[in-house]
Amino acid sequence: MVLRQTLLAAARSDRLRALASGTRLTRGVVDRFVAGKHAEDAVRAAGELAEKGILSSIDHLGEDTEHPSQAEEITKGYLHLLHLLSEAGLTDSAEVSVKPTAVGLALGGEGPRLAADNLARICAAAAEAGTTVTVDMEAERHVAPTLRLVASLRPEHPWLGCVLQAYLHRTEGDTAAVASEPGARVRLCKGAYAPDPVTGHTARRDVDAAYVRSLRRLMDSEAYPMVATHDPRLIDIATTLARRFGRTYDGFEYQMLYGARPDEQRRLADLGARMRVYIPYGADWYGYLVRRMAERPANAAFAARSVLRRR
Repeated sequence: MVLRQTLLAAARSDRLRALASGTRLTRGVVDRFVAGKHAEDAVRAAGELAEKGILSSIDHLGEDTEHPSQAEEITKGYLHLLHLLSEAGLTDSAEVSVKPTAVGLALGGEGPRLAADNLARICAAAAEAGTTVTVDMEAERHVAPTLRLVASLRPEHPWLGCVLQAYLHRTEGDTAAVASEPGARVRLCKGAYAPDPVTGHTARRDVDAAYVRSLRRLMDSEAYPMVATHDPRLIDIATTLARRFGRTYDGFEYQMLYGARPDEQRRLADLGARMRVYIPYGADWYGYLVRRMAERPANAAFAARSVLRRR
């Protein structure tokens, strides 16, 4: 827990961001967990995964845009990405993930409307291309407006997915609400942001227990669960719950991060399960990678070994 808190603090440090971004020692870590700087790199990675029978969800790195022009640039980036996926014939295996603050959610009074407009454009392009969109969940202060944003767009795009984070106390209630919507696509993860001890679970065992409670509710519903975890125990529990509630492999999916446990990704896909990999791309990789290390200590260990090998 001390390591997690330290890493989450580092993720918010502009000074450490500048130091890390300016050294070649981090290259090995970035190359493993980030597909590249450009949309073409992510599409190439998605194609390689598709050849192995693995699905993907592509994220343009970056969040907390500070001006509408930045949100517009990111929105156009997603439209370009969807065009590339369509051209490559990958829209049956690859979707996109969008952070709401990247498309303007946090921009003061106009933010929610701007984010809704931008996300609607992305959803329309995804529908035309024949694929789907999942809205990422960010820090706790963005949870309620993000859920409102998703709810406002689901009538027109019922396949629009959202993410719920098990570490928050409110998530079990949010899970119950979303799971009541037939066909709702819900990615359940532990959460990679700093927990508030008043509103969130701080002990790993409590987060895991909350994850299982929400997962059970999703499996016993008409929603479509997306089980986002690398934890072997939680993967086994998800498999058991799916069988208990009569779900076949096409009734839910496992999700993991690009570069994390590739052998397990391949094993699940070879079993016939729907296995989806979250593929990030872009230059703004620092916050993403440090939060991934905080979320999963094995990632931090890999990062340390990569740096030591390059000394």
